[in-house]
Amino acid sequence: MKKIILLCSILVINCNRLGLEKSIDQNIFLDQEFKNYWFDGTAEITSYELNQYRYGQNRKGSSVLIYVTEDFLPNKQVKANKESSSTLNILKLNRTKNFLTGVYPYSIMTSIFSRLEKKKPLVKITSSIQEWCGQSYTQLNRRGNLKISSHSYFEDEADQNINLKDNLTEDEIWTLIRTQPELLPKGKILILPSIEYLQLNHKKIKFYEAEASIVQKEGINTYLIIYPELQRKHSISFKNVRPYGIIEWAEYDLRFPEQVTKAKVIKTVKLPYWKLNNLGEENYRDSLGLK
Repeated sequence: MKKIILLCSILVINCNRLGLEKSIDQNIFLDQEFKNYWFDGTAEITSYELNQYRYGQNRKGSSVLIYVTEDFLPNKQVKANKESSSTLNILKLNRTKNFLTGVYPYSIMTSIFSRLEKKKPLVKITSSIQEWCGQSYTQLNRRGNLKISSHSYFEDEADQNINLKDNLTEDEIWTLIRTQPELLPKGKILILPSIEYLQLNHKKIKFYEAEASIVQKEGINTYLIIYPELQRKHSISFKNVRPYGIIEWAEYDLRFPEQVTKAKVIKTVKLPYWKLNNLGEENYRDSLGLK
């Protein structure tokens, strides 16, 4: 009798789990308003004034968010040369930062690939940091679990291959806000911090416990994540109407309250930037306030 009860319990748990997985990865309808904005043949480019704390000092710089839809090959997890029956619709974000630390520059870029029409959209994340001492590169692929390959010029980090159970990542929040902000998780969560943060601060690549919440004020939503173990708070503020443009974000080191890395919007434009590569077309950067 006990064995029968145990077997029934296992079946119920597995059925519930399968139902949860199905609901998480179910299709989402894309209405015409969404398609008109994101499938118009351009990219959305937004520039930001950046204040980046590095080595305990504030560094002035710039940041750019480039959102664009593209065709994606699910098996290779790369951009497709052309659309086909096997390609996916992806919203890609390239998030860049550029600033100086004394004589030498930092260049940081994170790319997030999120599948449209899915409640659990993340497909891939890459992040790289270049500065005169060397470079670091990390790639995450969602293939059932999260498969991570990380490379660094630092001895303690060097080359790593890490497998984590499928779970939430901070980087995918940036595309979730733009497409499905109603799905932003709240309360106690387990989350992988941004790869950029882990690289810059030489933190272990793992999930951390955090507390997430949303503050609403005068047409602006601010999504907050607090990491007790890391003594870190991250906030992203965005408009509460489509297309949910991000107006500013900030990272707080709770040990040093005065050291706040933050970025504030300068300008948003929509351009097919990949076609604007001729001499003289640098003037498009002027409209973004980028030197």
